[in-house]
Amino acid sequence: MNIRKIIGIVVMGAAIFTNIPGVNTTASAAENNTESTSATTTAWPKGPKVGSKSAVLMDVDSGTVLYNKKGDTKHYPASITKVMTALVALEHSDLSDTVTFSQDAVAQSYGGTSSISRDVGEKMTMEETLYGMMLESANECAWAIAEHVGGTEENFIKMMNEKAKELGCTHTHFHNPNGLPDDQHWTTALDMARISRAAYQNPTFAKICGTKHYIIPPTNKHKNETYLNNHHCMLNFYHTSRYLYDYCVGGKTGYTTKAHSTLVTYARKDGMTLVCVVMCAKSPDHWNDTRKLIDWGFKNFKNVKVSELKDLSQATDKLGSTTYGADSTLIEPSEDGSVMLPKKAELSDVDMTVEKSSSDSKNIVGLLVFSYDGRKVGTSQLLSTETEDSVYPFHNLSTSTNDGKNGFLQLNILLIVVIAAIALAIAIGLFFLLKNILWAVQKKRRDSYSDKKGRIKYKKIRNNQRK
Repeated sequence: MNIRKIIGIVVMGAAIFTNIPGVNTTASAAENNTESTSATTTAWPKGPKVGSKSAVLMDVDSGTVLYNKKGDTKHYPASITKVMTALVALEHSDLSDTVTFSQDAVAQSYGGTSSISRDVGEKMTMEETLYGMMLESANECAWAIAEHVGGTEENFIKMMNEKAKELGCTHTHFHNPNGLPDDQHWTTALDMARISRAAYQNPTFAKICGTKHYIIPPTNKHKNETYLNNHHCMLNFYHTSRYLYDYCVGGKTGYTTKAHSTLVTYARKDGMTLVCVVMCAKSPDHWNDTRKLIDWGFKNFKNVKVSELKDLSQATDKLGSTTYGADSTLIEPSEDGSVMLPKKAELSDVDMTVEKSSSDSKNIVGLLVFSYDGRKVGTSQLLSTETEDSVYPFHNLSTSTNDGKNGFLQLNILLIVVIAAIALAIAIGLFFLLKNILWAVQKKRRDSYSDKKGRIKYKKIRNNQRK
């Protein structure tokens, strides 16, 4: 069955952006990484045992959680905090911005913490400062970025927490931009996976965190170049080559005595990009667990593009009668949607629901959610087609707005202008027609009056002649 026809059936058959009865879209099984008891679907692969206290493996494209060990348990994140710092900075600054190091920023490098030894009043570009923070984990760079972007470190922390909430994080509270020990600074492996996935979707972030070496040119305080090395041992030879991993494309390390080892790692193979987060690990578990989980993910799962889905007729049998008023011929799925499934899974076992879209775009009318074995395995935005909108200017196309109200008539402005012009032309024509009619009536009256006056005058002349 053609995917666009399938989408039409889903949208026409679903209640307005509510879950379809009989379709299980909860993620309870995914939270504990247990195997399914369903007899109709291939069981979700059972993940390996790891020594880290918490660990999550997520597909970057679809957001599917492949593995989850105590992903909602709060831990100190240490320097993987800087993933969020970089994401917020990239969204609210330019790489060419000049970052100036304050006394407070430079103070973050005291006491033997990670640093590139910047001085008070030193100036670097935002790009150079981001490389210093992500490769060498320089704490003074993180603080300087926070002050530059937020105006103050406090305001930047507020921006970090707002971004975390926006990404769906439910157990996160940032209290500094660099991850130094702080009792009010915590997150979870699952929330960090959400943050790390969002960050990697920014091409600049992906480039920076995947860079092995970088050179900062001389500054106003340092006459020599500053050489940087990425500390992620699965990506770069840093002290040891023991943990190098061919498929690693980036990541961020973290360590404090309270947090123990924390690690964010990105890996790509056969068109799949995975992100693994481990927290509260004892060295070298964070390296070994990460490799074990990523290898397991590549071995047991496949990424399927929404455009490749051919036959989901079994899912459409559950949809029931038409209750949704939108014209499905004006709706199509986004081409970049993807679904993550076990390699042995059948596409016919994928279920679909329609949900609200949180996007502000008027072209996005909803979200098509795919689930398998009780787990959310991918999404695709439902888009209104602009070319067909003009053909049906008054169709009842349901969309989402910030206040959550759905449904309105999309009016074709050009058509309104044409109708108004025609109405104006008719009004002007009627005006001149009535004016001509009135003029003709008045002329007839004048002519009639003149004729009567002439006859009276002629009669008087005749009477005078007779006399």
